[in-house]
Amino acid sequence: MTTERHYLADEAATLELGADLGRRLAPGSCVYLRGDLGAGKTTLMRGLLHGLGHRGAVKSPTYTLVEPYEVGGVPIYHFDLYRLGDPEELEMIGIRDYFDGRALCVLEWPDRGRGMIPEPDLTVTLTVDGRGRQANLEWAHGQH
Repeated sequence: MTTERHYLADEAATLELGADLGRRLAPGSCVYLRGDLGAGKTTLMRGLLHGLGHRGAVKSPTYTLVEPYEVGGVPIYHFDLYRLGDPEELEMIGIRDYFDGRALCVLEWPDRGRGMIPEPDLTVTLTVDGRGRQANLEWAHGQH
């Protein structure tokens, strides 16, 4: 496991880190986004998508559970499991179909899906640090 730490002074820095991650992650990757409400998870995801070339809106899938995108022929799924009552609910949306080895899957609140989602290739933990944020990246398979 390889760990990186980044200080994100503002929203622009969060977007920039997201864009960098988008360039570093391969299709088929699974990313866990951890952090309290308001820590910047959706902002990081917006940066990731924009870094890959997505030009449309990026919204939090809090009520829909998953928001699908496609960039350059690669499916990207942004999950928000915050409102999930039980991990078994993921079976009803066909969760296993999303992890087909082609898609980039990013999951906010991944602990709520425990036992139903694969282990991550990358875990990003965002914490509030004064006016900015700390981003802790844990790569499961070494430096990317």
